[in-house]
Amino acid sequence: MKLVFLFGDAAVGKMTVGQELCKLTDLRLFHNHATIEPVIEILGRYDAPTIFELRDVIFRHFAASDNYGLVFTFMWAFDSPQDWQYVEHVKSIFAPYGAEFYYVELVAPQSVRLQRNVTPNRLAHKPSKRDLEASNDRLLSDDKRFRFVSLEGEIPFDNYLRIDNTHLSPEEAARHIRERFDL
Repeated sequence: MKLVFLFGDAAVGKMTVGQELCKLTDLRLFHNHATIEPVIEILGRYDAPTIFELRDVIFRHFAASDNYGLVFTFMWAFDSPQDWQYVEHVKSIFAPYGAEFYYVELVAPQSVRLQRNVTPNRLAHKPSKRDLEASNDRLLSDDKRFRFVSLEGEIPFDNYLRIDNTHLSPEEAARHIRERFDL
């Protein structure tokens, strides 16, 4: 079992790169909005405890399956101890099944991410982003409140790769990940 943590700032291309990586491998994609969107739709608001509980159910069942592996996309605030703990929590679900862990960080400047924030693929899979003004405001606000780009040497794990995907297509980034980790 392989678990690829694919993380980065808002609209950096996590889901799209994950989609392409899954086309090249036997990995399955679990992008963070796969649980965010149904919770917003049903409860009428973002509800973190419900979202995290749903993710845990999916993680437990996936970890116990005979699937090749999973790509999980999320935003990791490196200045938040809770986010570091969450990564360890997710790993603890997969570790008893002998999972191998991979960490891929995508980075791109805010100007590029604002352009990507309105792409058809993103809006098709993330209804909560369709109010473009609110979505851009959240992106800008999150950039001010948290640090979603790691510092040099901050990621202590083996199997870590940082990709500046500013000028890479999602397919190119996915090929780079596949080749680097032999997925």
